[in-house]
Formats: sequence, C-alpha cells, structure tokens
Amino acid sequence: MGLLKLRNFWTKLTAWEYWPWYIVYIPVFAYWLYLGLRAGAIFFFSAANPGIKYGGLISASKKKILDLVPSQYLPKTILLRQPVQKRLVMDEMEKLKLQFPVILKPDLGERGWKVEKINTSKELENYLNAVKTDIILQEYLDLPFEAGVFYYRMPDQERGIVSSVVLKELLHVIGDGKSSLKELILKRPRARIQFRRLEEAWSEQWDSIPENGERIELQPIGNHNRGTTFLNGNHLIDEELINTFDAISKQIKGFYYGRFDVRCKDEDALKRGEVKIMELNGAASEPAHIYHPGFPISKGYSALFKHWKMLYRISKANHKKGVPYLKFREGLHALSISGRLADQGL
Repeated sequence: MGLLKLRNFWTKLTAWEYWPWYIVYIPVFAYWLYLGLRAGAIFFFSAANPGIKYGGLISASKKKILDLVPSQYLPKTILLRQPVQKRLVMDEMEKLKLQFPVILKPDLGERGWKVEKINTSKELENYLNAVKTDIILQEYLDLPFEAGVFYYRMPDQERGIVSSVVLKELLHVIGDGKSSLKELILKRPRARIQFRRLEEAWSEQWDSIPENGERIELQPIGNHNRGTTFLNGNHLIDEELINTFDAISKQIKGFYYGRFDVRCKDEDALKRGEVKIMELNGAASEPAHIYHPGFPISKGYSALFKHWKMLYRISKANHKKGVPYLKFREGLHALSISGRLADQGL
C-alpha cells in the first residue's frame, strides 16, 4: 500500500482541485479580512440573506433553508431530532410514502459530511449508530442530471445573475471485460484516491469482472470529496436559465446569494425549471465550476474573489436597509460550532 499512497499523493499534489480547502482558501481568508475591515464587521456576510441564519455561511440548518423554498421544487423531506430511533425513521418513511433507497444527512454539516444513500434496513441501523445529530430524511431522486446553479441578485435590482453552473459526474468506472473492479479502480486516479472507502463498500464485488462497456456507479452522492467530477457547465448560462432561477429565487424570502443543488431529467429540464432542489446553500456557496479538472488556479481565485466581492456588496446593501451584521462574539461562537463539525470529518 506504500505505492498506492505515493501515487495518490502525487495525484493530489499536481491537481489543485484535491488540495485541502483550508489551504486553497488562504488568499480568500485574507480577502475576507479586507472586506470585513471595509464593512466595519468581520461577519458582514450575515446580512447577505436575511431569511437565512447568519446569511448561510456558518451553522446553517439545511431544513430551515429548504423550508423557504416553494414545495413544488422540493423532494419529500423531514427533519428528525435526536434521539432518532430506527422505528421513528421507518414510521416517517411510511407517512411520506417512501421506500428504500432514501437519503439521510445531518441538518448541520458541510462538504457532504455523513450524507448517505440508505438502501436497506440494516444500512439504516448502521447509520443511526454512527450519526448522533439531528438528521434529515429525504426522498432519493432517481434523476440522471445533477447540477449546482449559483445565483445572486442585488437587493435593489429586479433581475439577478446566474454566475456559475457546475455539472456533477458521479464516481464510476467502465468495465473492459477483462479487469476486476479493483483493477478498474486502481487504473482511474479519481477512483483510486477513494480506494479504502470503495474497498469496504464494494467488498463483495471487489474481484468480479464487469462486462465490456458496463458502467459501475461507485458513489451515489454528488460531492467532490466522494470522487464526483465537477465539470464546468457555464456554457448552459443563457437568458432562459437566468429567467428560470430569477423566478425561483424571488419566491424565496430573504434570499439573494447562493447555490441551488438540483437534480432533473436533462439540460432542457434545468433551463425550464423542472428541477428538484436537494439543498440550497447561502453565503457558504462556492462557484463550484472552478473544480473542473485542469481549471487554472488563477481563474479559480478570480472567480472566488468576484463572488466574495458580490457577497460584500449584497450584504452592505441589505445592511443599509436595516439588516444587522452579526456581532463579533456571536460570530466567533458560530465559527467554533463549525470548527467542531470540521473535526468530525468535514
């Protein structure tokens, strides 16, 4: 396994999309400090989305944010508060007319932490034994097209902007009729980085040989740290897409800046707004198209700085209308909560 670690280290070192987020964000933290000094409040971003606690950057409840979204855009979703027992989840599934698979995720958490597709009663039991926070039970959406759409709008303007679209290609391998699943994973760097996790999840099929052309979806969750490929989908931005997400966003009280994580049938359905919103992220959102393989880091920083500047402008405009900035001490407390979540594996 020494060789595997060395190969993975080299893959991560030479592609900045794999670098730890807190390393990538060092220049962004400096820019945040600069903008905070200009605003007279380090936690100025709390005013960006008045309808979302702290603007959605730290300690934001996923369920409370989803409650702001019109129901026609949502999968069946319910919040379950601790202690959560297996019987409770099964009862709620029956009430919502849900069957396995379902999605379970912590109400507080970032970067895909503990978001799981639960296929069986046994998997449900294992999940509940491992996760001891309030969790969200959500309908699993068997829709083939997954995307993240970044939207922002100045509070005094009628029309907003779609500034970023990321398309998500779930981690998979394609069989060649000769190689075992293990060998296919080792051949693909993105999958190889997930070797330990995949070895456990696919232990029964580890030495099987997929047929030539057979697609094996290794991870059902569309998060970058689970091996999902983030693809630049900005070519999809046009008047139709902007108008669609403008109309959706204006129905969400107190929302001006963030990213919609959606599933739908295809690109045309996305543009028409025939989508299901799995999550809506506020000020913590990234223009995730920058993680496209090979995307220049200089252009990545340009996009990040542009979005933080818009976050500042929107927050300042809302503050002038009476929305308060988060006080420094309260902000530090919220950050400490986020830090504890990070220690749990974010």
